[in-house]
Amino acid sequence: MAPDRGWVALLRERLKRERLDYSVVNASVSGETTQGGLGRIDALLAKHKPRLVILELGGNDGLRGLPVAQMKENLGAMIERSQKAGARVLLLGVRMPPNYGPQYTRAFEAVFEELAAQYRAALVPSLMEGFGEDPELFQADRIHPSAQAQPRMAELVWKALRPMLR
Repeated sequence: MAPDRGWVALLRERLKRERLDYSVVNASVSGETTQGGLGRIDALLAKHKPRLVILELGGNDGLRGLPVAQMKENLGAMIERSQKAGARVLLLGVRMPPNYGPQYTRAFEAVFEELAAQYRAALVPSLMEGFGEDPELFQADRIHPSAQAQPRMAELVWKALRPMLR
């Protein structure tokens, strides 16, 4: 999928259309785990000095079956570092396919709500809310949302993000 069709690009367009004075830096790395994000966040915060940080990480941890406790620790550290740098945080939740088993999937999903409450961060419980069960809105791998799903994702983010914009 072309980067200009993804939800981050759509969010950038929305901010411009609404004439809100924010720039969007997409610092994502395809396939990255929370450990990789944690390793990069300090340099990104120092370079960009954001007022707002949107964290969408964890899916690759889950797909690799990495320990939920480690993912939670990494995400918590990223939230803390972002807040200490003066940024407000919007955490985007990720859900795992049911084949990972109910215990793992429940523990995984709970991390996002627990961290949002602990750090008083804004939360989108699931970036695929309302379409996660529709195979038509996923790429052939059945994991990554298609271009057709991106406007829905952008809208979910926008609903949580808009009240945070000043």
